[in-house]
Amino acid sequence: MKRIGIVGGAGRMGQVMAEGLSAAPDLEVVALVDVHEPEELFGAVYAPSLEDLKDSSLDVVVDFSVPDSVVHSANWCADHGVALVIGTTGFSEAQRAEVVSAGQKVGVVMTSNFSIGAVLAERFAVQAAPYFERAEIIEMHHDRKVDAPSGTSIATANAIAQARAAAGREPMQDPTTRTTLDGARGADAGGGVRIHSVRLAGLVAHQVVLFGGPGEGLTIRHDSFDRQSFVPGVATAVRAIDATPRFLDSISSLVE
Repeated sequence: MKRIGIVGGAGRMGQVMAEGLSAAPDLEVVALVDVHEPEELFGAVYAPSLEDLKDSSLDVVVDFSVPDSVVHSANWCADHGVALVIGTTGFSEAQRAEVVSAGQKVGVVMTSNFSIGAVLAERFAVQAAPYFERAEIIEMHHDRKVDAPSGTSIATANAIAQARAAAGREPMQDPTTRTTLDGARGADAGGGVRIHSVRLAGLVAHQVVLFGGPGEGLTIRHDSFDRQSFVPGVATAVRAIDATPRFLDSISSLVE
């Protein structure tokens, strides 16, 4: 039985994780950590900070808070021999470096998307990347998401560019020579892969990868209609990681 503490436990994702993970027979959510007291505890105890907990009470910290808080969690976990699973995005290079450094002391999983479907969609996009002349990504999220583009779209764009380079394909060239509105062509994520971000109320997390070639196109779409879609991936990461030092920047290797 792995004992879990959820940082950001009062937030929307924290509450979903607490409910979903506590239902697993081999996992136990023992603490919800947040500056605000959670609406529901799902059998766990509430703590304002990790310092209020005994490190011996936790095997894994799951963090769905904000980058600054994740850095604090990473340092705490590294000091106390507790594994860390991160579902937050929008890190600066310095913040990411601190989290990666924690992986030299304990097990850390830091991924842009815990949806199994999203992992498979990226895998399919990598398979398709060498065979098409152009690729563009449209990512769509709820209007409370503060960072853009999404971490998932950036990871997908990088994977597409790397797959094309490994196959000896040249970076994609944008055929557009004139725009009447700045930003109309989205953001170049590298290798010529363009990302377009949408933020609207009613959405959760959605991504479309569009490939185009002579006379044909391929669309790879993934939709998360509910935040419960992220629970199986987080559970997979929690089961796989322990205090043994290592850093995983994706759950792809855990999904067979």
